[in-house]
Amino acid sequence: MRRREFITLLGVAAASPFSARAQQTAVPAIGFLSSRSPGESSGVVAAFRQGLGESGFVEGQNLTIAFRWAEGHYDRLPALAAELVNLRVNVLFAAGGPPSALAAKAATTTIPIVFSAVNHPVELGLVASLSRPGGNLTGMSMFTAEIAAKNVELLKKMVPTATIVAYLINPTNPAAKIYSDSVVAAASALGMTVRVVNASTEQELDDAFASSKKFDAGGLIVVGEPFFDSRRDRIVALAERYALPAVYTFREYVMAGGLMSYGPSLPDAYRRGGIYVARILKGETPTDLPVMQPTKFDLTINLKTAKTLGLIVPPTLLATADDVIE
Repeated sequence: MRRREFITLLGVAAASPFSARAQQTAVPAIGFLSSRSPGESSGVVAAFRQGLGESGFVEGQNLTIAFRWAEGHYDRLPALAAELVNLRVNVLFAAGGPPSALAAKAATTTIPIVFSAVNHPVELGLVASLSRPGGNLTGMSMFTAEIAAKNVELLKKMVPTATIVAYLINPTNPAAKIYSDSVVAAASALGMTVRVVNASTEQELDDAFASSKKFDAGGLIVVGEPFFDSRRDRIVALAERYALPAVYTFREYVMAGGLMSYGPSLPDAYRRGGIYVARILKGETPTDLPVMQPTKFDLTINLKTAKTLGLIVPPTLLATADDVIE
């Protein structure tokens, strides 16, 4: 063997253990971009970690997570997304509906993105189709618009005399029009009139409830929306103050004292999102992972709140409820 070849082989032999060791010790990083707030998101974050754990990834052991929270201020999301991209994370998890997913999409075309709880991702331009997303995004579609329409029907059953329904919506959410169109159509079919009340700030929340009472709304529909989710205790308290029967998308509102909810499990969406992130870390791509859809929708009723509002829950609703809070 020539001396030069021997030196080259010796160099490779010396370098190979280092390279292998570097690959073994390299810890993947996830960028967690949320339009919500950290305090009220502890449950869904735990579910996200559960999904990762089911696939063998544990934060602090073989994984790191960088969190960024917009706390309901959607205008902060582009800068927060850029921060995570600059950290060169392996996967971006866009939590908290369309605002964070769209901000993540605008920030990178190369880093894989998994979104949670996004309704109508095709119409919003996030993916090409549910079965073959294309590009670098996939995640969970939550059917929020259709659920909102179902909530109108439930409100009518709970308050048969209601002819006007207030619909609380955040106009800064990119999916706001999709939400309102479905609710208006559903209410019209039941002979009800929808009055949309907008809120994207704390003061506007107070104003929205006050105006709903002024135009004599028989009930209120609250869309599943990150700004509202981050302030669910406040919203439930306002509904109680103004004696407005309210129907929500997520059961967390009912657990906080709200009247009734119908929709999929938000923690389950985050758990499944964690599983998708893990699959991407193991080598799959968003294009190979169809957009997930919920398979179970739960009706939750708070009997104590119904009694406070002077409502008698129809037996048909009680019979179909998945969870009744006494």
